[in-house]
Amino acid sequence: MASAFKLSNPNPAASLSSRLRPSPRSSQSQPKCLIGFPTPTTFNTKLSSSSSSLRIHLPQLSRGSLVIRCSQTDGNGSPAKRTVLHDLYEKEGQSPWYDNLCRPVTDLLPLIASGVRGVTSNPAIFQKAISSSNAYNDQFRELVQQGKDIESAYWELVVKDIQDACKLFEPIYDQTEGGDGYVSVEVSPRLADDTEGTVEAAKWLHKVVSRPNVYIKIPATAACIPSIKDVIASGISVNVTLIFSLTRYEAVIDAYLDGLEASGLSDLSRVTSVASFFVSRVDTLIDKMLEKIGTPEALDLRGKAAVAQAALAYQLYQKKFSGPRWEALVKKGAKKQRLLWASTSVKNPAYPDTLYVAPLIGPDTVSTMPDQALQAFIDHGTVSRTIDSNASEAEGVYSALEKLGIDWNSVGLQLEAEGVDAFKKSFDSLLDTLQEKANSLKLVSM
Repeated sequence: MASAFKLSNPNPAASLSSRLRPSPRSSQSQPKCLIGFPTPTTFNTKLSSSSSSLRIHLPQLSRGSLVIRCSQTDGNGSPAKRTVLHDLYEKEGQSPWYDNLCRPVTDLLPLIASGVRGVTSNPAIFQKAISSSNAYNDQFRELVQQGKDIESAYWELVVKDIQDACKLFEPIYDQTEGGDGYVSVEVSPRLADDTEGTVEAAKWLHKVVSRPNVYIKIPATAACIPSIKDVIASGISVNVTLIFSLTRYEAVIDAYLDGLEASGLSDLSRVTSVASFFVSRVDTLIDKMLEKIGTPEALDLRGKAAVAQAALAYQLYQKKFSGPRWEALVKKGAKKQRLLWASTSVKNPAYPDTLYVAPLIGPDTVSTMPDQALQAFIDHGTVSRTIDSNASEAEGVYSALEKLGIDWNSVGLQLEAEGVDAFKKSFDSLLDTLQEKANSLKLVSM
């Protein structure tokens, strides 16, 4: 980190709680909003508010970008904008979410119309959004003029985006009685090894965002498994992120169940959770290991590890959310912790661009897709239940990899460490960028 500024505390709960009160395939080439409609004037209207007017901005679509042709009609004969994303949810029970967030958040409206039912964010997403856009400058200028330090300003920028996005998805949240329509925001990645700090940060974020449909993201590190239990027990809904192995996933489920049981709440219906199980990064690492082994058997298993492990994760999900313990919680209104497929963009251009979406379709799951995966699936994805269509094959692939010397737990720990490190670097890089912005605006003295 540059030494041009001092962070009062790496824990946002400590640095901000007294200041805020509730009131792959070259992603750079992808347009910000990938869903175009034949009649964009439907969305080019102004939304009045007490302080300002927001114009819904539909960016210019690049050559070859997907345009949804909305030719279907509803029961009354009026036009209905329908895509395979609607079928994904209505026919197979999987919620399609969008893995991106930036200003103006009203760019999400066409995506919502296309069937997107939630949004996920992370430090890397905000690093890209804030550092590459001037849309944050006015608010940032005001914050620095008010004397906010750089990290405090960062959190206020993030909180505003999350609040605005939550408002857009609130109708879905209400229609599903808290089953869907969530927007996720992650605690500081600097807290990945800090159990108590994570609990405090999660409670703080939940309080300042102050929206019923916000998910607080907590990494599934060993230190944060107890944090998940405590935060759930406090009645806060959680998106558990950076899950790379079955062992760690089972610990996450147990933390959720333990938290529900420890909450003391008579009505558990509004405490929900998703478990973000990462897929494409698993293949990226294991493929390299298989290529190093180099045998025909090893090379034949490339591109199969991630989906196989995900299929077994779904089996574990079905097992854990059944039986006497779970049924006792259901009587209090508890909802299953849905599996969420994360890291669904294809890293290897030789693989099909829907590799981490199409084979993982099943009820009570979520698929969060970045631009390229979302566009690909809407364009040529097929909707059918696939997650448990060939469980024996998944078990065979998993076992075959073990026989070749692949240690699944070691793979999970390595990917977890790399994921935490990547988010920390994005977080630090963004704080450096904000400091440079402050300096360029001549708002702070060095």
